[in-house]
Amino acid sequence: MIKRSATAIWNGSGKDGNGVLTTQSGVLNGSQYSYKTRFEDGIGTNPEELIAAAHAGCFSMKLSFVLGAAGFTPDVLNASCEIGLDAGKIVHSHITLNAVVPGISAEVFEASVRDAEANCPISVLLDTEISVEYTLEA
Repeated sequence: MIKRSATAIWNGSGKDGNGVLTTQSGVLNGSQYSYKTRFEDGIGTNPEELIAAAHAGCFSMKLSFVLGAAGFTPDVLNASCEIGLDAGKIVHSHITLNAVVPGISAEVFEASVRDAEANCPISVLLDTEISVEYTLEA
């Protein structure tokens, strides 16, 4: 079993307080987050942004493994993710993918995308609508 960890420290009230996030790897080290970074345009990060990054990264890596199992190596998998938060609940995760995979058919690529969409660990974790739109370049 692989274990990864992060720490959140929050000070103050929900609206006027602030916090910092630190990850085990040190990539985030005291990264600021607050009401303004989550619900307005403040400088810092927020949980939804981090989930979007995790989902885009996890999906891309899973798709690379699925493509590899089908005999293809992608040149580029460029995935971006948008997380929607409404009334205190994450209501969707939408991935937009631009891919370059030499020699693959549209049918095999679509099946691979759907496999990664359903089976990457972050997709499995999220209890929300998940969608992927993609462009496959030759």
